[in-house]
Amino acid sequence: MSSDAGDDDDVVHDFRPLIVVYKSGRLERPLATPPVPPGTDAATGVASRDVRLSAASFVRLYLPPPCAAVAGGERLPVVVYFHGGGFVIGSAASPAYHRCLNDLAAACPAVAVSVDYRLAPEHPLPAAYEDSAAALAWVLSAADPWLAVHGDLSRVFLAGDSAGGNICHHLAMRHGLTSQHPPHRLKGIVLLHPRFRGKEPIGGAAAEGEQKGLWELAGPDAADGADDPQMNPTAAGAPGLENLVCEKVMVCVAEGDTLRWRGRAYAEAVVRARGGEAAAVELLESEGVGHVFYLFEPGHEKADELLRRIAAFISAK
Repeated sequence: MSSDAGDDDDVVHDFRPLIVVYKSGRLERPLATPPVPPGTDAATGVASRDVRLSAASFVRLYLPPPCAAVAGGERLPVVVYFHGGGFVIGSAASPAYHRCLNDLAAACPAVAVSVDYRLAPEHPLPAAYEDSAAALAWVLSAADPWLAVHGDLSRVFLAGDSAGGNICHHLAMRHGLTSQHPPHRLKGIVLLHPRFRGKEPIGGAAAEGEQKGLWELAGPDAADGADDPQMNPTAAGAPGLENLVCEKVMVCVAEGDTLRWRGRAYAEAVVRARGGEAAAVELLESEGVGHVFYLFEPGHEKADELLRRIAAFISAK
């Protein structure tokens, strides 16, 4: 092998187990799993199918089995879910997210829409934000029969974990998305272990170097060392959180996750922005577990508790 070929195998970005970038441009995503097809879930009875929105993105819709509420003509809340993965990995068709959305749609019950968006570094930010905004606009248009017949578009919730939680926040700050589709509106947002970072570490997060490097890989135009409002919604100069278009907010953090400090700070900042109205902001901290633990340990008692709390938040009138 020539020395040039050897140089091509040099690692220039190593964020295992999420992504490894080589000098040649080759990418490895060690955690990536083969996609699973939609269908009817044997455990929950939830049906799912895919709808392609563009050449680069699709959504997977989930419809729970017939229940008394549906039979009586009552429409179901709509949950639009954005997967995590640091903006560089993940898919709505991955086994973990497919299982998670089946469980969520059944527990609420709700019509769920899982969004597959373009990934960095092939498609750096704002590609993920743009695809997610387009998917939400599609949902609010009620173009799909499952949404038109079964969904209550006055009760739309955004939910997402890690990078997906970050996406939820930014979509909830975009007033135009809902104003273009009256009377449809965002009832609430659920941020699960949201991926935020800041210039200065807070709480017990003594070092955020890995988050910083991964963020710059996802959004290379971010100013070095700056508090980019895309990644730090509580930074000075970031758009005010009083501008969130949703009625209520749920933030979920995990005791063993360094991101929990940013999640807690976000929840506290929303309370302040709403004049101390703590009733509209729910904070749940799962003890003894780590980042997005429920995706990898769905049978864990804390995962069951998390699912129950989210379902209660969404189903409450």
